[in-house]
Amino acid sequence: MRTVHAVTPAAGRGLRSIVWSLAGQLGVTARDLAELVARLEPDQRRTVIVLPDLHEGDGAALVLALVRLPHVRLIVESRSGSPVYQRLTSGGCAELDLDLDQWRDKERFAQWQATRPRSEASGGLPSAHVVVDLSDPVAVCTADPWQVTDAYEEDDERDYGGLRAAWLRAGQSLCGEQSPASRALVLLSVLGDGADPRLRPALVELAAEADWGVEWSRVRGDVVPPWPGAITALAAGSGSLSGCLLLAGPDGIVKTVHAADASAHGRLPYRARDVADVAVLSDGTVLLLDTSGRIHAEADWSVPAAGSGLVGLLDDSPTGTQRLLAAIRSHTGTALAFEAGTGLGCVVLGDAAGGVRTFGDVAEAVVLHEGPVTSVATISIPIDDEAAVALVYSGGVDGTVRVWSPGHSPMPVPLVQRSCPVVSLDAAVTRDGPSLVAAWGDGAVQYIRVDTGEQRMFRPGPPVRAVALDFAGHVFIGMDEALACLVPQQSFGGGDPLVS
Repeated sequence: MRTVHAVTPAAGRGLRSIVWSLAGQLGVTARDLAELVARLEPDQRRTVIVLPDLHEGDGAALVLALVRLPHVRLIVESRSGSPVYQRLTSGGCAELDLDLDQWRDKERFAQWQATRPRSEASGGLPSAHVVVDLSDPVAVCTADPWQVTDAYEEDDERDYGGLRAAWLRAGQSLCGEQSPASRALVLLSVLGDGADPRLRPALVELAAEADWGVEWSRVRGDVVPPWPGAITALAAGSGSLSGCLLLAGPDGIVKTVHAADASAHGRLPYRARDVADVAVLSDGTVLLLDTSGRIHAEADWSVPAAGSGLVGLLDDSPTGTQRLLAAIRSHTGTALAFEAGTGLGCVVLGDAAGGVRTFGDVAEAVVLHEGPVTSVATISIPIDDEAAVALVYSGGVDGTVRVWSPGHSPMPVPLVQRSCPVVSLDAAVTRDGPSLVAAWGDGAVQYIRVDTGEQRMFRPGPPVRAVALDFAGHVFIGMDEALACLVPQQSFGGGDPLVS
């Protein structure tokens, strides 16, 4: 029997609801139909989608967009003569007429009908229309999320104090199975600063029982502090940039913002096109990795050049940073990270063949993944006053997070394994111990306490492009239209399994 990968009844549903439902079942994030098609197109595995009760609205546009993908198979139920039926049959779709006797078993249908309650056997009673106050944050968080989505989609003339914009920005997450407290948390993470000031306190109160707390968020359109722009790469600063975040965007500009509130700090005086990853060395030198695999290095403008003045005349030996840069100059990669150490520190590069290579204090290489490495992170855990052990984490398109200590064999099994690619990783020795944060292709952000195995999951709704982690345990989440800072609640409650 052929596997069905997604089933979404379409009767009475808006296009956005159907798209979000399909995306959630297929393990991708998609804010609209075009993005759903873009997410499904590269994955050439056969995908079977069933759409019952698709009779009117924008259903035909959905089917005609998906049917162009050769690996997608659609089974659509549509009433004869309906607008969707007419468009699909005129578009060359194959038809199976269930009114024909050859496809019907009247005896079995009669037997089934006799076992059902009258209302159900006759097709069921129409569901009562539920009226939701779309201006009330508590009401929308506790109501049926699909009804809220359709109501907001239909009414494009009112923004309900900013609640509609926040809901539609994060809707794929909000429509998943979760508590009202979790929905309130998601809305807080994407609520704009122009929203009705009464919304935030109500959402904070409702979200008090959630697994996370929102420290701050900045979304497109925010003014104070301003939204810093779309994000393609993200890193917590160190050295002279301690207390800052480095943000790379699609325009090639690398900005720095204060980690406390995302207020502007500055920007690097150069651009690098198509930044895929960013890291900061101990002296403030910023490393950028572009999508072609090349590494660009530029010293932070606030750091004086090493060896200036009389020191420069007496000592012309290369600095530790210069030696690191010389070691990595001829290499290319798909992911980049740095961790300070007892000597030069450690630069980590992932590559398209699944390999991970270290430079600096330890120079080694190992293959950890099947397919390209998408992200790497590294931390140094002190053993005593003079020694430390380096741990390297890597994520790949194979849906695994692996851990390796240079000088030792990699762990034989993944630390985490899921059915979607890893998008971004970061690790830090936080005040609560060594921790890891991972962003996944299905929109999930996973926080893991390395020493205990305990974890938190959060789905902001939009696709996550990059994550970062700092000493305080703050998790920074970069997206196309938002940047959010969350912190996992202190009570971890039991340690969920790591493999999911």
